[in-house]
Amino acid sequence: MRRAAALAVISAYYDAFNRGDTSAMEALLTEDVEHHVNEGEIRRGIEKFRDFNAHMSRCYRETLTGIVVMANDAGSRAAAEFVVHGRYIATDDGLPEARGQTYVLPAGAFFTLRGTQIQRVTTCYNLADWIRQVR
Repeated sequence: MRRAAALAVISAYYDAFNRGDTSAMEALLTEDVEHHVNEGEIRRGIEKFRDFNAHMSRCYRETLTGIVVMANDAGSRAAAEFVVHGRYIATDDGLPEARGQTYVLPAGAFFTLRGTQIQRVTTCYNLADWIRQVR
């Protein structure tokens, strides 16, 4: 039962992502969520996650395919693997200039759940591969 609940929460998170519904994503997070991004500082708290979503929405349009979600029996840890299909629409600080380039990038994420809410999101992808694709 706990494993099934964790799978449902993570699946709902990615369904919301693919709809571009950041409010629905944020509703699945704890107030003290920790967002460990691939490159950079850990963002702590729901407000920092909202700021990140606004930034990403400004610079990128992404859809995830081939999503596979896994969870432990206790429902306290989960992981997802997927492929990111994106368009780079506005130049991000310190990255190549955006000109509407498209990219396809394998990625994954790890989660800690507290009850039926996500307390930690750790996202992993190959930044060098992304840069190669948008250059």
